[in-house]
Amino acid sequence: MVAIRIEFDDDEQYERLKKLKKHRGLTWKGLLLEGEKRVLEQTPE
Repeated sequence: MVAIRIEFDDDEQYERLKKLKKHRGLTWKGLLLEGEKRVLEQTPE
């Protein structure tokens, strides 16, 4: 297993992402994977 440390620019950014994570019922890993999916959907091959 690999561990990753995420540094946020400020408390506001952290709170915004934490709220989104909770609203979607995700873990931090799940939020990251959802972000990856959206980026791949929007990026032409």
